[in-house]
Amino acid sequence: MADPLPGRAPADRVDEFVRLLAQNQRRLFVYVHTLVPHRDDADEVLQNTNLVLWREFGSFEPGTNFAAWACRVALNQVLAWRKKRQRDRLQFSDEFLAVVAAETEDAADALEEQNRALAGCLEKLPAEQRELVRLRYTEGGSIEAVAATARRTVVATYRALSRARHTLHDCVTRTLAREGHP
Repeated sequence: MADPLPGRAPADRVDEFVRLLAQNQRRLFVYVHTLVPHRDDADEVLQNTNLVLWREFGSFEPGTNFAAWACRVALNQVLAWRKKRQRDRLQFSDEFLAVVAAETEDAADALEEQNRALAGCLEKLPAEQRELVRLRYTEGGSIEAVAATARRTVVATYRALSRARHTLHDCVTRTLAREGHP
């Protein structure tokens, strides 16, 4: 039977495409926005990138790095967008953009490693500290609200969160060093 979606992701891989794109959409936007200074232009380039990713997903090798593949597609879309905008006065060279793109990709990879290490370190915190961190940073609660929920004074809550942040920092630093990340 012919592919019902010619020129698009194979029908049996649509869910995989949607999952991978959703997991990487913010990273792709940040990547594009570092190369395209105005948000509206970055949104336009990202939309074009998403369309190309959809069309070309059949050529994506499962199990390889989707984010790296998507960033290469995004860089090509940035370069195509720039060609259309040649009449603008200020233009960065393609070489400059390539360097910024590479550094952005490296920084995103480092941030991903830090987030992974942080998630592991959060699991190692005692339950009480983990709950304070969750209330403060995941729920976005004020110190006063966290203190009230935890039935602590504001000062005690500040101290407990400070200890938790220090413990997390040390754990993340050790984890990354052990894995060979600076």
